Amino acid sequence: MSLPSTFDRTIEVIYEDNHLIAVNKKPGQITQGDKTGDTPLPDLIKEYLKEKYQKPGNVFCGVIHRLDRPVSGICLFAKTSKALARMNEIFHDRNVQKIYWAVVKNKPANHQQTLVHYLVKNESNNKAKAHIHEVPGSKRAELEYKLALASDKFYLLEVYPHTGRHHQIRVQLASMGCPIKGDLKYGFDRSNTGGSIHLHARKLIFEHPVTGEKLTLVAPVPEENLWKFFEREITAAEKQG
Repeated sequence: MSLPSTFDRTIEVIYEDNHLIAVNKKPGQITQGDKTGDTPLPDLIKEYLKEKYQKPGNVFCGVIHRLDRPVSGICLFAKTSKALARMNEIFHDRNVQKIYWAVVKNKPANHQQTLVHYLVKNESNNKAKAHIHEVPGSKRAELEYKLALASDKFYLLEVYPHTGRHHQIRVQLASMGCPIKGDLKYGFDRSNTGGSIHLHARKLIFEHPVTGEKLTLVAPVPEENLWKFFEREITAAEKQG
């Protein structure tokens, strides 16, 4: 899967306070260093914070969770070690609601369903395989999805992962015959321009680790026609009640 030759160093901040910073990750950006040598998001955020606040010396940016390189959407980071420790606990205890949008070509058999698989990660090809029953070395994966909208050729699924396994949403949707648009690794027949896939981390809902305030963070979809169509239709439907 090819990715843009010019790496995008810009970041889109969608939430920031003294403890946390959330950015809308673009497809192709990375949350941890890899063999490409591209600058990971934490380093880009450190550059942003140093410039914005004229900070001398080192700047702290703690990684709370990660998104796959071709995936877009909300990525949350901690600005202090205290916030990082507390957010790690919140994520570990699953006291956070994650909502993803996934665009698929095939209509799922059920309008709404909970999927449970047992995933085995293959380190050699960085791919997960889903099994119906537990097998040696597998980890249980559970998600819920509902069919949110349809276009002429594609379907928008709203996905609620209950576990956080490697490539979980990608492999579980593919296993029910609905690979994500552009995801060649899990069975879609054609790549997207730029190597992205149509999987977007849309919302995070959790209690602030310091203030206790309930936060609902929303990431706008990428600037792409199909994504924008679905976002407009969903937003219009929500306004109508």
